[in-house]
Amino acid sequence: MTALPFPHRFIVFDVDGTLIDSQHTVVHCMSEAFVAHGLPAPAAAAIRATIGLKLDIAITSLLPEPDQARALLVVEGYRTAFFALQDSPGHDEPLFPGTLEMLDALVHPEIFLGIATGKNRRGLDRVLLRHGLAPRFHNLKTADDGPGKPHPHLLEAAMAEVGAAPEQTVMIGDTTYDVEMARAAGCVAVGVNWGNHEEESLLAAGAHCIIGHFSELSQSLARLTGETA
Repeated sequence: MTALPFPHRFIVFDVDGTLIDSQHTVVHCMSEAFVAHGLPAPAAAAIRATIGLKLDIAITSLLPEPDQARALLVVEGYRTAFFALQDSPGHDEPLFPGTLEMLDALVHPEIFLGIATGKNRRGLDRVLLRHGLAPRFHNLKTADDGPGKPHPHLLEAAMAEVGAAPEQTVMIGDTTYDVEMARAAGCVAVGVNWGNHEEESLLAAGAHCIIGHFSELSQSLARLTGETA
């Protein structure tokens, strides 16, 4: 059995902006949902800033003024637009470079892989099916499973299921919500610099390190282990 260069045994990933390039999908569907209900489409930058939050919270934050009833309508509008786009010919949400190679490198009897995402389970299942990723993960935590990011609930529930301690767990994501969730749960927070939030914001939120490609993950975790030993 190959020895691992780091002590972490549970590696948890965000999805949008971390594993898959879905920014265009989210911006398109959010814009469609707002316009369909007589609202101006939010700026693309404002939409990107909410990626990672539960959908209802993201939409409420983007409304011109608080309106719970309208927010619920826009949520349904987003879901309608999302699944219509997912089913359209030629629609693509590619994996970021190095994703499959990185996941292959983490196959080890002592390592569990998980997902913690702001997507609902139906949307996540679509993504995993499209890319053939479902068999690689030991557990999946979505917006359907309780309080969303940055609350630590999803990560804490995932750790409990696989029997991993916080110091054995790594959360990898592209937003401050991922980082804040990891820090609140007592886990290592690894940011990626190709997603929806800027590197400076991830570091300010408490990321232990930032990677620029998945090929850097193992060495970054080993270096963190050495720094904190």
